[in-house]
This record gives sequence, structure tokens and C-alpha cells, in this order.
Amino acid sequence: MKTGICSLVTWMLLTVCTEMSAGDRPSGRSFATRSEVIARRGMAATSQPLATMTAVEILRRGGSAVDAAIAANAVLGVAEPTGCGIGGDLFAIVWDAKSGKLHGLNGSGRSPKSLTAEEFRKRGLTRIPSFGVLPVSVPGCVDGWFELHAKFGRLPMAEVLEPAIRYAREGVPVSEVIADGWRSGETVFRDKPGFSATFLVDGRAPRKGDIFRNPALAETLTRIAASGRDEFYRGSTAVRIAEFMREHGGYLSLEDLQSHRSDWVDPVSVNYRGYDVWELPPNGQGIAALQMLNLLQAFDLRGAGFGSTDHVHLFIEAKKLAFEDRARLYADPGFAEVPVAELISLEYADRRRALLNPQRSAGSYPVGLPAAVDEGDTIYLTTADSDRNMVSLIQSNYRGFGSGVCPTGLGFCLQDRGEMFDLEPGRMNSYAPGKRPFHTIIPAFVTKNGVPFLSFGVMGGATQPQGHVQILMNVIDFGMNVQEAGDAPRILHSGSSEPTGEQMLEGGTVALETGFPSSLEAGLLERGHRLKPARGEFGGYQGIMYDPTRDIYFGASESRKDGMAAGY
Repeated sequence: MKTGICSLVTWMLLTVCTEMSAGDRPSGRSFATRSEVIARRGMAATSQPLATMTAVEILRRGGSAVDAAIAANAVLGVAEPTGCGIGGDLFAIVWDAKSGKLHGLNGSGRSPKSLTAEEFRKRGLTRIPSFGVLPVSVPGCVDGWFELHAKFGRLPMAEVLEPAIRYAREGVPVSEVIADGWRSGETVFRDKPGFSATFLVDGRAPRKGDIFRNPALAETLTRIAASGRDEFYRGSTAVRIAEFMREHGGYLSLEDLQSHRSDWVDPVSVNYRGYDVWELPPNGQGIAALQMLNLLQAFDLRGAGFGSTDHVHLFIEAKKLAFEDRARLYADPGFAEVPVAELISLEYADRRRALLNPQRSAGSYPVGLPAAVDEGDTIYLTTADSDRNMVSLIQSNYRGFGSGVCPTGLGFCLQDRGEMFDLEPGRMNSYAPGKRPFHTIIPAFVTKNGVPFLSFGVMGGATQPQGHVQILMNVIDFGMNVQEAGDAPRILHSGSSEPTGEQMLEGGTVALETGFPSSLEAGLLERGHRLKPARGEFGGYQGIMYDPTRDIYFGASESRKDGMAAGY
């Protein structure tokens, strides 16, 4: 199992580091499991090698970074259906070299218009279920592809989708981490409508090295390539989705699919020690990373040293503070007034930082601002082309295969993002028909002096903003390169208040990945933190760094996933 292998490799690589004090440790050279990939003309980094090579192939044909990203995402839907697919949502940040601007795309779908909050109350539910027909929201991925392609694509969409269609028809060998996730999903999803027929082979999940074919998905993608996005939202595919949902007691309708649209949005940023860090505004959680960075600005993390008690304690408390706002103030801006500018301001960070005790863990924090409610498992990839356009893209079903509901003959599962609504009325993220749920998947981008510096992301639910901040601390504060920054051991704090209504009362728990100094656990316990064993829950990272002086790309893909970076 890959997780076990990674733990062993990480332990071997980091043993020398744990024998030193944090202040003595060099910039992180011992953290890297492999060298950075360095290339001049183009680069791709994804969580599955076939997807990475597909992206490079598209770049070599003259495709743009967006073409390469779409092609890679489509292949991942074939090779890594445990994390993504056309039944899910999509978010992206694109650097357009010609205009020198960043563009953000929110490709997330909305809740069914016919499903009301009263229906959940009639069923006696206090939370929306994780699986089945009730958490299904409109899939935004395909519309997101076509929006990106219309603005930044070069090759015909049929050519961009051809590799995924070929892999779906001919089959792909299942790689190690994906096989493990598939096997876990076998038990959870087996009885969900259409799942076994779509994703089990002879009644079981494919094992590592088995060839998995998905001819139904090949046909669906072929129709989309020929007829465009309307095939998915208005054509035969849409009709089959709606009919299947109706047959199985679901609420997603043809009208919901027909009315879907993606939104172009302006990324928002904070400056962290001279670097402009960009995220997308809510309904996603990206600004939590920006809030955390603002809180950490005042502390000398470089002087504290990587893995020191000060470094980890301050990070955890900053996360807890930001996540209180995330739980109550992040929501669909079409339904609630989200105070983004104030939340990511330095003045607000100063007020919130006053609550942080540098020597003691807090059991709870208050939310920072009043909620102004209006009345009325994931994949990440990044690509870069020869014109210096770059794409940071994240796409997900949520919870692995999503809802587990797979419309007959289409080759994919529908997502379960609706689970992320709060069923308590009167809150920012309270359920409403036609509303986007709070979203966990977030792409990130960093510029310096108005020039691209780093396109990156970290997969894994609430791990994502925590992972973003840790990558940036590793690069900016601790001097690691783009590969070391991803391979370095991670911190995961759990138990914060959540947008679905849960509240932190006892400070949550902290898991530390193998490789931190042996003194760290004792230091955190002394400051009042509660620790829990690490269980392979630390996300997955890809990154591309651009060096404008030498005009080259550095690519990285961490060892926790099956993926790779490649360039030409």
C-alpha cells in the first residue's frame, strides 16, 4: 500500500533531520523524495502519470496550458475516478501572459430547485447525508471546461478530449494509491444506484495493475466532444441524468442542468513577505489560507525553524482562528453578503491575532464578524505552456466517488457536494434551492512583482487551506524548493467549527506526519494541544514554479500520490 511505503521512505529520508534541532536544519534538502523537474517550454504536474503525459502531449501539439489542463482532467476522470470526474465541480485560476492578468473560474453547481429545506425536515434529518440522491448538486465540470476553452483554448475540443476517450475505451492500468481508494469505495458505494455496473469489475474494485475500461464514459465524452457543453446540460446526456434521478427518488432535474452556468470571478490576494498569494473568493474556502497567512505575518517563523514548537503551535492557532470565520461567514455570495475584503485585511488580522496566545492552545475562538445573511476526494493539477500561460485547476466528486449514484450507461458518478450545506436555518451556508454549497476545493497561485512565481494546490477537504499555508511557509519562510516543500512532513488540525454547523469547543486535535523532530510532540502537549495518530490524511500536492530570470519551469509532484511532473 502506497501510504505505508511513503511513511517508510519519509522516515528514512528524514531521520538525519530529526537528529538536529529545528534551528540547525538546512533549507530542507533531506525532505525531497526526488529532484524537481526542470524544463523550458512547458510543464505539467498531476496526480497520475498518464494524465501528466497527456498534458505534455497536448502542449507539444501546440495546445495551450488550458488545453493541457482540460485533457489531463479528462484522463484523470478515467484513471482516477476515486477523486474526480465529469459528475463533479471545477475551479481554476489562469495566468494569461498576454494581458498579464489572473482570471478565476467558479465552475461549481447549485442545489436542485425542487429540493427544499422542508423536505429534509420531513425526513427527520439534521444533516444532509453523505451519499445517495439527496446530496447531489448540478455537476459543473463540463461547463467549466468549455468556459476555459472558449477563452484560452487553441486546439479543437475533440482533439483535447481524444486521449481520455481512447483511454476509456482501451483501458488504463490502475495505479497504487488509486487502487487503494477504489477498494475502500467498493464497500461504501456497492449498493448505490448504478455504481457496481460502472466501477466494479466482476463484482469487485480493480486492483493495482488491473486494466480498467469504461466504454460508457468513452461514449459520453465522444458525444460531448462532438456536440459541445450543451450535450451534457441540454442534450441526451442531460435527459438520461434527469430520468435516472427521477427513477431513484432524486431531485436533480433537466431544468437544473439547463440553467447551470459557471462564473468568471476575480481572484483575491494578500501579500505574504513580498509574495502575492491568490485564491478564489467564496463559496470556496480559499480565503481561509489568506487569513492564516495574514495572522502568521507578525511572527518570525524562519527564526523559529521548521518543525519547532513555535512554528507548529502558531500555525495551528492561526488555522483555528481562520476556520471559525470559515464556518460561519463563507457561503454562496448570491445568497449572502460575504465580507471578503474585511476578512483578508491586515487590520482584521491584527484584531484576530490579539486572541492568539503564543504559548497556549485555545479550546475555542469566537467568530470575528457578524453574519450578514440575505433574506431572500479531489484531484489537483497544474500546467504551463511555452507562452508562459499557467493554469491552477482543481476538480472533484467529493468523498471519493461522490454520491455513488451513477446514471446508467454514462460512465461516471454524480457528486455529493450538497452535503456541505447547513440544515440550521438563518445561517450564511443554510440550505436553499438553487444555491451553491460551501466548497472545499481551491486552486492557488502566487505572483511576485507582477510576474508568476508558483501555481500549486493541495488536495483533501479541510486539509487544503492548511496545506496551502504549509507549502508557502516551506518555500518562503524555510527556503525549500518546490519539490521539498511538498514532500516535507505536514501538520493536520481537525475539529474546528464547520460550515455544516459543528462547533469547536475543546480545541480540536493535531496529527503530525512522520519526520518532525522528536521533541515536537512534547512541546505541543505542554502548550495544551491534543494529539492523535497520523493516518495517511495529509493530502496531495502538485506545483509549478516559474523562474523569470532564466525563463524556466520547475515542476513537482509529491510522493503521497501516484503522480508525477514532466516537461519538455
